[in-house]
Amino acid sequence: MTLTPHDQLILSVYIVTFVTGLPANILAFYTFSVKVHHKPAPIDILLLNLSVSDLIFLLFLPFRMVEVLSGMRWVLPYFLCPLSNFIFYSTIYISTLFLMGVSVERYFGVAYPIRYKINHKPMYAIMASVFFWVISTAHCSIVYIVQYQKPGNGTQNVSICYEDFTKEQLNILLPVRFEMFLVLFCTPFLITTFCYISFIRILLSLPNISRRRKQRAIGLALGTLLVFNLCFCPYNISHVVGFVKWQSPTWRVDALLPSTFNACLDPIIFYFSSSDVQNRVRNCISGVLGRIRAIGFCKRPSSSLHSYQADTEQL
Repeated sequence: MTLTPHDQLILSVYIVTFVTGLPANILAFYTFSVKVHHKPAPIDILLLNLSVSDLIFLLFLPFRMVEVLSGMRWVLPYFLCPLSNFIFYSTIYISTLFLMGVSVERYFGVAYPIRYKINHKPMYAIMASVFFWVISTAHCSIVYIVQYQKPGNGTQNVSICYEDFTKEQLNILLPVRFEMFLVLFCTPFLITTFCYISFIRILLSLPNISRRRKQRAIGLALGTLLVFNLCFCPYNISHVVGFVKWQSPTWRVDALLPSTFNACLDPIIFYFSSSDVQNRVRNCISGVLGRIRAIGFCKRPSSSLHSYQADTEQL
């Protein structure tokens, strides 16, 4: 089947996200798993959960690729349709909540350092993580409710996955989407913005921190806010537009594309948030370069031997 330029764009975004995001998140998951196992810290627990969410999203992304390759028609077993959409949307809001949690951790660390050290308990991060997973998946279970809602005409187009909603389905779906915009996007975004602006303001006023560390911390804060705006804002704006017009926007698929990139942008946040991730990345790069040099070194004697044999034959 020949893909339209629009479908080619969607497929390209999915492939780039999968190829770059999967190895980066596997590396992050391994690093944070080791850290949490040996010495659990709240921020490491939050980042570990964020990497788990991204990995789940990436593992289900090939189902979306198959859908695009099939001309946006669902050719896989039908039970995978609501499941893949449930995973797709849940991980979006799990990311917003965990990014908010990381911002709160960083803000408390500079605003209330003494109290933060006293109450620096991993159990709080675990409880927050459970809450984030539950509230996200509970909201996104609307996918199952809507997908199996009996349409008014008594038939259901099983070749189209989670599109072409009936009036009855929209009456359920649109209010929930608007609530998700308020609860799962606006609230985390406002809290994250407040925490990082306050974090930057306090950090700039501290004289005993080097300029390089300040610049890196500020860059991380601004980068996280940028991810919020670029990745999550377009999709959530579609909820507002859909609620006002009382219809599912046709450009909603395009608004989802930036949120897809979040899975390969989160590892950048992991890298600048953890020195362990930085060391692990450096070790991986040095290991790969070492293997390349070893392969090149092994080939040199062989090439020299062939050269020697050729010279001997000429003599």
